Amino acid sequence: MADPAEPAETPLAVRHAEEVMGTVFSFDVRGGEPEAVQAALAEAVAQLHAVDKVFSTYREDSQISRLARGELTVDRCDPEVAEVLELCAEAERLSDGWFSTRYAGLIDPTGMVKGWAVERVARHLVAAGASGVSVNGGGDVQMYGVPGPHRPWRVGVSDPLRPGGLAAVVSAAGVDELAVATSGSAERGTHIVDPRTGRSAVTNLVAVTVVGPRITWADAWATAAFAMGSRQALTWLESLPDVEALLITAGDEVRCTGGLANRLG
Repeated sequence: MADPAEPAETPLAVRHAEEVMGTVFSFDVRGGEPEAVQAALAEAVAQLHAVDKVFSTYREDSQISRLARGELTVDRCDPEVAEVLELCAEAERLSDGWFSTRYAGLIDPTGMVKGWAVERVARHLVAAGASGVSVNGGGDVQMYGVPGPHRPWRVGVSDPLRPGGLAAVVSAAGVDELAVATSGSAERGTHIVDPRTGRSAVTNLVAVTVVGPRITWADAWATAAFAMGSRQALTWLESLPDVEALLITAGDEVRCTGGLANRLG
């Protein structure tokens, strides 16, 4: 019988990095039966490549490109296309149009797909028996469980104005699932579009980090909030259930939702 004073054994860690969807997906999987976890990880990676094949706007033969050109209808696409477009429609409704699936007049669910894919593969690994899962898809992070006894997952939020520095550290202590998503102009420039003008969003923000249970929504809310600008975004984010956020302006002003402090550490 184990001595209760002895520390519990740290679960086996399986890590993997995969280049797909124009970025790198990093997996950190803890616990579970090793063969089952390895098989689930291989399936998760295959799912990401399948998602890229269906949704990439850079592939002329992808279903989303063919849909945009009118060569396909939604009911002739894979079921995942209708699922993602329904999520996009809900995000557009809840953000009063600040989240949009239209770019240059064409359908483009890019703002939803990556977060949705991250959450999907993370859940797949949990279903395979992993006790702790962290999937980072180009900065969008979904966490489940814990990495080890008495240790929560933690995510560093990059400081957009001080390369190499951290603006905050988000902790998943006390919750079974947590997601962190950041949208901004520091790394990719002004790539976020203002759906009201169709041009790059011009706001006083350089970064918005959203924390919530699911990366599908956290990613969409970060994108919409960045396009809004700090004042409107903060009010809107405060109105969303189970959502906290950190906003950083070009003037180095930090604004955050009322409950964010409970998620830092």
